[in-house]
Amino acid sequence: MISSATFLPTLTAEERRLMKTLDSPYRIQAFLDTVPYSAEPVYRCPLQVLRDRLAHCFDGALFAAAALRLIGFPPLILDMIPDDRDDDHLLALFKQEGHWGAIAKSNFAGLRFREPVYRTLRELVLSYFEQYYNVEREKTLRGYTVPLNLTVFDTYAWMTRDADLERIADRLDTIRRHSLLTPGMIARLSPVDERLYRAGLEGSDPDGLFRP
Repeated sequence: MISSATFLPTLTAEERRLMKTLDSPYRIQAFLDTVPYSAEPVYRCPLQVLRDRLAHCFDGALFAAAALRLIGFPPLILDMIPDDRDDDHLLALFKQEGHWGAIAKSNFAGLRFREPVYRTLRELVLSYFEQYYNVEREKTLRGYTVPLNLTVFDTYAWMTRDADLERIADRLDTIRRHSLLTPGMIARLSPVDERLYRAGLEGSDPDGLFRP
């Protein structure tokens, strides 16, 4: 079993020094922003993200959850659920002064960090709504899961091993979820305008974009 108490000893001296600089949610996000987006259909554990310097949204959320754990936060993730014309998007959650914030790795500029100013998870998730769209300029966010505490996967050494990360993905598919929109709301959604569309894709990797 690998938990926060035994994660640091698995690192090299240079890796430990780097992790010790990630002493706030914002600094964790800043590190993830330096990591190229991975278009590969594989999962990387936090240790492998650190060593490969590659991550997609699943990998990035797990890395952020692990880094948050090292500075005293529970390792919580939340899955934002789109319609069938887009990809899920994972957030690592943290709470300060009773308000929620998030860290995320994304191919879209607007789907990353959120300051801890949101009173509820619904408020937090809805802050991503206008920026959550596909390459057809359709706004696709439809719901979200309840938070998943990754400590239940410590027995699988999720912080240091890739082998069992599929268990986390499978669990996200089965936990309780909340809907955000009614059918009428969905029917009235407008397309994303050109300026927001271009801004969201600034710096994106075309190979990592979901194609409906």
